[in-house]
Amino acid sequence: MTSVLQRFILAATFAPQLVHSIPSPRADINSAQNQDERSLCENSASNRTCWGQYDINTDYYESWPTTGVVREYWLNAEQITLSPDGYETTVQVFNGSLPGPTIEADWGDEIVVHITNSLPDNGTSIHWHGIRQFNNSQNDGTPGVTQCPIPPGDAMTYRFQATQYGTSWYHAHFSLQMANGLFGPIVIHGPTTSNYDIDLGPVMLQDRYHENVWHIWEKYQRVFNIEGPSKVIAPNGLINGLNPYDCSDNDDAACVGGVTARYNTTFEPGKKQLMRLVGAQTDGYMKFTIDGHTLTVVAADFVPIVPYTTDNVILASGQRYDVIVEADQPVGSYWLRAIYQTACNFNDNDNKDNILGIVYYDGASSTAEPTTTVSDGINNSCGDEDYDNLVPWVKHTVDDKEEQNYLGVGWYYDTSLVLHWTMHDGYLSVNWSDPTLAYAYNGVSEDDYPANSNSANIDAPGKWVHWVIQDLTLTNAYHPMHLHGHDFYILAQGRGVYIPLITKLNKDNPPRRDTVSLYGTGYTVIAFKLDNPGAWLFHCHIAWHASQGLAMQLIENQSQIPSVVGDDTEMNAQCVAWDSFYSSPDGQDYQQDDSGI
Repeated sequence: MTSVLQRFILAATFAPQLVHSIPSPRADINSAQNQDERSLCENSASNRTCWGQYDINTDYYESWPTTGVVREYWLNAEQITLSPDGYETTVQVFNGSLPGPTIEADWGDEIVVHITNSLPDNGTSIHWHGIRQFNNSQNDGTPGVTQCPIPPGDAMTYRFQATQYGTSWYHAHFSLQMANGLFGPIVIHGPTTSNYDIDLGPVMLQDRYHENVWHIWEKYQRVFNIEGPSKVIAPNGLINGLNPYDCSDNDDAACVGGVTARYNTTFEPGKKQLMRLVGAQTDGYMKFTIDGHTLTVVAADFVPIVPYTTDNVILASGQRYDVIVEADQPVGSYWLRAIYQTACNFNDNDNKDNILGIVYYDGASSTAEPTTTVSDGINNSCGDEDYDNLVPWVKHTVDDKEEQNYLGVGWYYDTSLVLHWTMHDGYLSVNWSDPTLAYAYNGVSEDDYPANSNSANIDAPGKWVHWVIQDLTLTNAYHPMHLHGHDFYILAQGRGVYIPLITKLNKDNPPRRDTVSLYGTGYTVIAFKLDNPGAWLFHCHIAWHASQGLAMQLIENQSQIPSVVGDDTEMNAQCVAWDSFYSSPDGQDYQQDDSGI
């Protein structure tokens, strides 16, 4: 590990420079360069399976385009006051908007994002959720794992290739910043397993808190009961940053009202529209539905799937679904719903049945609010879409395990009566100043990692790992578990106890994705191949649970990390800048009091 003295020497030359906080003009997605790449097979409304020299049958773990096109964006993380639903709160957002700007590219493009941290007293780091970051762990954006945070007034540039395609999002991974508004969508254009006419873009679903999330954390982290901070009740929810809150019975001065705008979109009659759903909740599950319409689901996370139809899909935090909706109903207006589920995690939402958007058919005679009703049979439940429906289009067979880890999920109170969720060897608390990737790069033994690093070091290139994740608590808490650096294969999932040799494992083209639910008092068994050297986080995507330590680190193929990372100058320079801020009087105003992620 580079010493503090060495870091200060490096800082003089390599300290990041401040960049302009303006959005980059997006180049034409159908540029001449990309047309050349795509010349063999044109992606069109009548054939969405095509993509130039590639198509929907291409296994993107093995092969992907290299377009030579660079998509460059500038994002500014700032702290401002917003009232997206009529209630004024201090939020942290990108470029002044909630959600932040869309990062958009074609399959095979290089994506370059310049982040400026204009927050007054917080560091930050930005994670590109679901992006595999193949041989590129240093750009994953996880503080204390792959980098030191970006200090206030400083900047960092992330670079990665879009080797996958579909829908995802980017978000801060520094403490609870994501819950406070630091996120935005990612769209990577590519082939699709079913045809559509119009791409309507991302639809982000979130719960909305009217109290600063750090104030919530301070109040609830020491609650002496097993419910912990997840007992928080959100007053509202938003769809793409919009949904009015009724201030008529609220005398709080911050409840200014006056907001009537809802998310709305237009359907062209007879056409098929693609909608890219993103679960951006701090906590809980939401069901997406459009009154009177059928959804054809074509992708789960970044994985194209065999299409299936339903009238609703359920999303946990971190999950995504691409759905195609045919405008086959009478011309008019229809409610689009994000129904908050209260069946798990002690969750509730004061506005759970009124998180609404509107679909207007082109040619409708009125823009009045719809009078449609919700479809029958949408029950209150948690969990994932039906396992048997999530069939990957590109078939894979999972090899037998060459290493298996049992990851029991539990909880305990420390001597300060702070609740910690635990997994693997305990709970995670990263050291912002000493990222695990730097330890691994420098050949440090896992035994010498900082306390509470909660890591598993597996150096077995090309081998298969099976993880059995078992909830050991007596709660009905569900956990959407997200793995950085990989899609994984879901071999089994259910309630109750996993029993070796009895619980059936599906190894024949099982569902694969990057975020899966661990059911309350249940189990999930996942598998993945050790083919991406780096330091990778595995964690619950419920913000409160992640802050309480429900996470672990995978140190994958440590022997290959130095050659994959290459020069560690930028990583060290980032830590120099962070150390300088964090040891200063300004840095002392915000000290770590949670897991750090």
